[in-house]
Amino acid sequence: MIEAQISSSLIIQHQLKISLRFPYATGNHADDATDWDHPEKHTTTIYDSDSHFCILKRVLDGDTYFVNIQWKGDAEVKEKEAHYFILEPQGDQFKFTCSFSKEAPKKENAIMDDVITLASDYWQNFWKNGGAIDFSQCTDSRASELERRIILSQYLMAIQCAGDLPPQETGLTYNSWYGKFHLEMHWWHAVHFALWNRTELLERSLDWYNKAYDNAKSIAKRQGFDGVRWMKMTDPSSIEAPSGVGSFLIWQQPHFIYFAELVYRSNPSDEVLNKYKDLVQATAEFMYSFADYDSINNRYILQGIIPAQETLRANETVNPPFELAYWHWGLEVAQKWLERSGKERNKEWDELINKLSPLKELDGLYLASEDAVDTYKDVRFTSDHPAVLGALGILPKSNLVDDELMKNTLDWILKNWNWDHTWGWDYPMTAMCAARLGQPEKAVDALLMNKRTNTYLVNGHNYQDDRLRVYLPGNGGLLIAVAMMCAGWDGNKVEIPGFPKDSTWNVVWEDLAVLP
Repeated sequence: MIEAQISSSLIIQHQLKISLRFPYATGNHADDATDWDHPEKHTTTIYDSDSHFCILKRVLDGDTYFVNIQWKGDAEVKEKEAHYFILEPQGDQFKFTCSFSKEAPKKENAIMDDVITLASDYWQNFWKNGGAIDFSQCTDSRASELERRIILSQYLMAIQCAGDLPPQETGLTYNSWYGKFHLEMHWWHAVHFALWNRTELLERSLDWYNKAYDNAKSIAKRQGFDGVRWMKMTDPSSIEAPSGVGSFLIWQQPHFIYFAELVYRSNPSDEVLNKYKDLVQATAEFMYSFADYDSINNRYILQGIIPAQETLRANETVNPPFELAYWHWGLEVAQKWLERSGKERNKEWDELINKLSPLKELDGLYLASEDAVDTYKDVRFTSDHPAVLGALGILPKSNLVDDELMKNTLDWILKNWNWDHTWGWDYPMTAMCAARLGQPEKAVDALLMNKRTNTYLVNGHNYQDDRLRVYLPGNGGLLIAVAMMCAGWDGNKVEIPGFPKDSTWNVVWEDLAVLP
């Protein structure tokens, strides 16, 4: 619902009116819903009205919704042309609301809510609760820009990504990828809510996984695996959307374990265990059955996939580093959930954890995958996401990763990566890796790198290009990274580990949760 209050002498002079116009969808990959040239493809009619309200009925193909306009004072709604209505008030003061609903509003309930009061109460509560970071004592010239991005990102993620579905990458602003949402991006949209002590906003979208369970189980069974295989690109129905990449991605798989673990850390209770343990187990069952045992080398491998760095090909990718580290972490956490539930650890899962392949390196640098021996020669391997950094950044230290090798890899990537072909969440991922490696200067530099896909517009939108003028995984990633750079992670002993200790970054924070 939108509310507006207008005070102007132009109203009496009939020079100020409110126009309501309704376009058709373009049906494009990125759909702004701005097709004004085909009025015959949809209808807008007056469903009901009286002297203080007018309800419009909208029909587009198989979709129907209602627009409820209410006002105080004298006014009249006139249809100017198809899909174009004018609300013409009388007097120099005017107040109206406009709400949208799937069902027709009941006439007896067509009363005007005080939206401004409701909105004010909501946002006062939002900003006075949860985490906060104060940069007012910082002297680094970039601090105010970072603070601007953080404040606007919190607002944008609250209005765009806190619903009961995993959001699409442009949120509610306009459609991207034909309106589908991507489960591998759910991590970037939602994890920050828990870190900023707003876990209830993360939980809103987790119930959808129960609805998607049957389809996810069917996908796994059809492919010969146990448990559930969470789809990549989907919609509210959870049907797997067609994609030349999506069916080969697996890095969305452990996300549910990560979400459930964050909820448990926020509220370590039997209630949380009972609510999520079955989905955690089903997720882990797929992860175990998906890994292949290499009997010659007595190890488990991951293959036949497109990794998070999507420039790699499924038929030649073995053991991409981020996926290996995520499999290790995810199965270890799933074991903890068994123990918390009073069960024995799964021996097969432990065998996989202990025998999972280490990250492959060559000449002191980690490879994009075990077979990608030309990682640092072929531009295909140094474009898109530098996902290798997620193995120690998004994820904590494990015995699969060597700190010195990762430091070498981070330095090479910072200096040589094809940064003009990256995405908004690559910068916070890089910052998280640098922070875990004890290099806070590089963490800040990565977070504020001057690149097109790391641009934050005046309204806070993380701009990628003309097609993706808002890219919310970048905003969510920023909030994850700065929370981690302030509050740290499990086992960290450095105060505010992600910011330099040179007196230019005197950061003050409160109520942030540590990262795993």
